Amino acid sequence: MTNADPQELAKFSDLAHRWWDLEGEFKPLHQINPLRLGWIDGLAPLAGRRALDVGCGGGVLSDAMARRGARVLGIDLSAKALKVAQLHALEAGTAEVEYREVSAEDLAQELPAAFDTVTCMEMLEHVPDPKSVVDACAALVKPGGWAFFSTLNRSPKAFLFAIVGAEHVLDLLPKGTHEYARFIRPSELAQWCRDAGLELRATRGMTYNPITQRYALGDDTSVNYLVACSRPA
Repeated sequence: MTNADPQELAKFSDLAHRWWDLEGEFKPLHQINPLRLGWIDGLAPLAGRRALDVGCGGGVLSDAMARRGARVLGIDLSAKALKVAQLHALEAGTAEVEYREVSAEDLAQELPAAFDTVTCMEMLEHVPDPKSVVDACAALVKPGGWAFFSTLNRSPKAFLFAIVGAEHVLDLLPKGTHEYARFIRPSELAQWCRDAGLELRATRGMTYNPITQRYALGDDTSVNYLVACSRPA
């Protein structure tokens, strides 16, 4: 069975046409994209590398990595989002990026150890079996390559900020975007990475200041956080 929630796919498919609206529902993704792109590129330079973006949606990160010089494959199970990503690549003239409708697990069977860098950002909290995705990402990374994950901490603060605040008070995200029970503690994600044969290299938190309306990377992992791992050579 495909590791996907039909309701989650339907939810994001309905919003697919809004992926590249910088003032729409995906505005937060566009705002955090330079931060996560810079962090990834700083740890594992993208130029000339083969990169995979798992759960790429409309291609916000995939497109940015390609513009940093990587050869990028973005994968997702939302056909509508992929069409939006493909159209944007054509309109923007982004070279070296392609998109496929395939699961990480199936691609891991097809192309094991094929990528220098694998990213899986803001996706694990939307699938029934996130550990399976982590396992697949680890299998897709070349020895010596890097895997990057980002998700939401299952903490009272994350419930307050990411659901009550972001969805109901500040209207940063559509209501129902996240389900608290699916949030993942850093210790859980770290264990899944180790079980998959990855070595944890760095963790960063991401915070939002509602006054300045800016995001920043720092040490606070209580709400949003990113994890960088490498696969031993």
